[in-house]
Amino acid sequence: MSLSVADAVLLAAGPSPSPSPTPSDTQTPRVPSLQDAQESATNAAGWVEQNWSTWLAIGLQVLLVLVIAAVLRVAVRRAITKLIDRMSRTAQSSDGSPLGGLLVNVERRRQRSQAIGSVLRSVASFLIMGTAALMILSAFNINLAPLLASAGVAGVAIGFGARNLVTDFLSGVFMILEDQYGVGDTIDAGVASGEVIEVGLRVTKLRGDNGEIWYVRNGEVKRIGNLSQGWATANVDVTVAASEDLDKVKATLDEVAGKMGAEEPWNELLWGPIEVLGLDSVLLDSMVVRLSAKTMPGKSLTVERELRWRVKRAFDAADIRIVGGATAPAEEAPDDPTAGMAAPSAYANTASPQSAAASPLTPPAPTSTTK
Repeated sequence: MSLSVADAVLLAAGPSPSPSPTPSDTQTPRVPSLQDAQESATNAAGWVEQNWSTWLAIGLQVLLVLVIAAVLRVAVRRAITKLIDRMSRTAQSSDGSPLGGLLVNVERRRQRSQAIGSVLRSVASFLIMGTAALMILSAFNINLAPLLASAGVAGVAIGFGARNLVTDFLSGVFMILEDQYGVGDTIDAGVASGEVIEVGLRVTKLRGDNGEIWYVRNGEVKRIGNLSQGWATANVDVTVAASEDLDKVKATLDEVAGKMGAEEPWNELLWGPIEVLGLDSVLLDSMVVRLSAKTMPGKSLTVERELRWRVKRAFDAADIRIVGGATAPAEEAPDDPTAGMAAPSAYANTASPQSAAASPLTPPAPTSTTK
């Protein structure tokens, strides 16, 4: 059957649009019936019946992980607490003498033990609960590989970027654990020295001799000299003339040491008798006698100053001469300013016979003649 040109154009243009439906032609929404609700409930019950075993297994696994994590956390925290208490008791009973008590410094050791115990308990809780959280996520079939990979990359980046911070933190932890120093101690940290006013895991604050505050990073401290633990030593060197009587010098020093050790408050600062150790050196014109004593930590300079004061007064009373340093020149009479002048000469006086005899002869005046 052949088509005309008009039919071909109409077919190429496509079907003509249908007229828009009138509001009466639109369908009203279908209201679900009781049968539809029953069918939906049946499907939901079937889906729950099919998956309840999986849900129960996941719930029991999560509950088991939480119980194990809680029990392990409590056990580890108790173990850390008992370890810290044992360390404190060991330090307290290491020496029953007063000197041993000051060496250990029980109260400060207790405070330091509590600090390191708190740090260890926090770290243990973080590790245990973090591991439990990862196991719970794994129980819900969550892929942990991207999370762990991201955490690993972040850890490496932080480790390289904050290596000084990590070093400071670890150094602070070991410093607290070993009780190297505490608040109130006078230390020499190499980079700075002074009294410790604050101890942290990253920074230690020192008060210098002139009142300045030093912030010392724990990772930069290579050696620590604690001047407040144990006992200190007071050493005094006395230089006397080589011609002095050694027995007299020793008797005078023994008398000074005995009096100072029996007086307040020096008997509390001195933890042992002041000993005359003997001659430390002998020279042509002098000799050095050394005195030494154990003192309370940080009080050695005070004892040395008082001991020098007493020795000087005792030597002056005993007519013992203290020498040392450059020898002062002996006093001499002032020079006569005329000593270098020559004696006056007789020729200096023009009226003297010597001057008249040495003066040149004057020629006689010429006489005039008249004829």
